Amino acid sequence: MKNTDNNSTNFYNFILNVVIFLLSAIVIFLLYIFVANLTGASAEEKNQIKEVYVPKEMLQIEILNGCGVPGLGEFFTDYLRAKKIDVVSSSNYSNFDVVDSFIIDRIGNRKKAEYIASLLGIDTRKIITMENENYFLDASVVLGQDYNKLKPYK
Repeated sequence: MKNTDNNSTNFYNFILNVVIFLLSAIVIFLLYIFVANLTGASAEEKNQIKEVYVPKEMLQIEILNGCGVPGLGEFFTDYLRAKKIDVVSSSNYSNFDVVDSFIIDRIGNRKKAEYIASLLGIDTRKIITMENENYFLDASVVLGQDYNKLKPYK
């Protein structure tokens, strides 16, 4: 009888040890996920381009002021020229009601538009393509009321 009690106690201890081991493994896994999320990229960084694209030729763009702040086009022109972007013109957009800055891809080369977006800190979801063979530009940057949240102001 003693042997049967001892066997059942050993079996019970074995099961408890297995359960403790599995629970420990789950806790370690959850801690790993928690730490990885704390140190991982923010949602804004995840929306930026994944690999760095460096254009082989000079990009030609225009800056359009869509919020009406005086001198804004000149400020962004100086910033982008320092980054080796050829800003061929700076003028006003068709209206001053633009809330979020965006980029218009004029030639159908999204990589170039994404590169400009990365320089300015504009979300790549704010790139629209409007190909126009009458434009001799790679892209147009339309500055909105969020201009002070973009990289040149940080």
